[in-house]
Amino acid sequence: MGIKSIVNNLKYHPLVQVLRDNGGNPRTLVLIEPLWGIPYNLISPFATLYMYTQGITDVQIGMILSIAMVIQMFFSFFGGILSDKLGRKTTTMMGDFFGWVLACLVWSVSNNFWLFLIAAILNCFEQINQTAWYCLLIEDANQKDLVGIYTWATIGGLVAVFFAPLSGLFVSSYSMVPVVRVLYLVFAVTMFTKTLITFRLCQETKQEKIRRRETKNISVFHMLGEYRHLIPDLVRNRGVMKAVAVSAILYITNMVNTNFFGLYVTQRLGLSENFLALFPILNAAVMLIFMVGIQYRIDVKKFRIPLCIGLILYAMAALTLIFSPVGGLGFVLVYVLITAVAAALVNPRKDALLQLNLNIQERARLNALVMASTIALSSPFGYLAGWLSSVDRRLPFVLTFSLFFTAMLVIFRIQEPQIKEKDA
Repeated sequence: MGIKSIVNNLKYHPLVQVLRDNGGNPRTLVLIEPLWGIPYNLISPFATLYMYTQGITDVQIGMILSIAMVIQMFFSFFGGILSDKLGRKTTTMMGDFFGWVLACLVWSVSNNFWLFLIAAILNCFEQINQTAWYCLLIEDANQKDLVGIYTWATIGGLVAVFFAPLSGLFVSSYSMVPVVRVLYLVFAVTMFTKTLITFRLCQETKQEKIRRRETKNISVFHMLGEYRHLIPDLVRNRGVMKAVAVSAILYITNMVNTNFFGLYVTQRLGLSENFLALFPILNAAVMLIFMVGIQYRIDVKKFRIPLCIGLILYAMAALTLIFSPVGGLGFVLVYVLITAVAAALVNPRKDALLQLNLNIQERARLNALVMASTIALSSPFGYLAGWLSSVDRRLPFVLTFSLFFTAMLVIFRIQEPQIKEKDA
């Protein structure tokens, strides 16, 4: 009876209802997300150490990040145009193939600065994918379900995190470099599979069909020139600009945490490399519990208070990490727990907030423009974080603390978006 009760509760859970009400592309993309998430989470705890172990310095790591972000900005501009002319589905598949399949193949054989740089540049094609993927995910969905859909997208990645201990076991049994090389090869295979599934099961969105007709006889360069009209409109939209500012700040802080957390806890705090595969598990478990058990109880039409609470938690987590003593595993665990709750509050809402402020007719190019702006604002911070880490490994997290505080000031000034039942 207890099992039946649990099954019935899950059956009528608001998140399950979101998938039931939004079939097609949203459901397909959410369900295949682990094909990206599983290998990514197996590799991500060791990606920076994989470079560092092969002689890539902190400053070189930061330089690769900054160069990649400049190229990502260039690709982002074309992402919106290609999404309109080729379609969301085709552009998504192209970004997955070049940005992940080919990039992972190069990463699997990288052993010097130049090969790592080439792999990072190939991975920049993912920016083309991002614009198209977001449109494919939400364009035929209900506006009121956007937070739920983005929550499912996050959950799709989180479930994959539970495979992360496998990489820790492999690294402890063998050695890091050969294990990570094999994992990159596996990543290439899963992303190729994801590309095939997208081709077979995803459909063109209504807005995609409209934009393909409208842009059929318009050249790419003419569409690129039209950005000169879109940019002023974007800048005048205060809601969008505030959402862009928050997205840029979170993009920077995520980049710093992803690339320098592993170095900080192993090189400064002296923790074992094996813990790097366990921290994401704890993070994912807390996020899943929060999203399934608490998230749906928060009004999906409310953004300001949940975002502010999440950013305060992020700032508290950064301070916890900065003041962690050598060997302070307990401090790092507290950091992971607080960050998990903050991410569960912030990530779905900051994505939904941006989409709700964009013009539906120009969603693809505006998304591309927003991503390009985000990357442009973020690009100097890769090198800066690398330089700060070379001076003192705590300093990148001092930087993130100041950025979280800045984001709070922006969020205090946003207005709650107007949510319609369905897109017009």
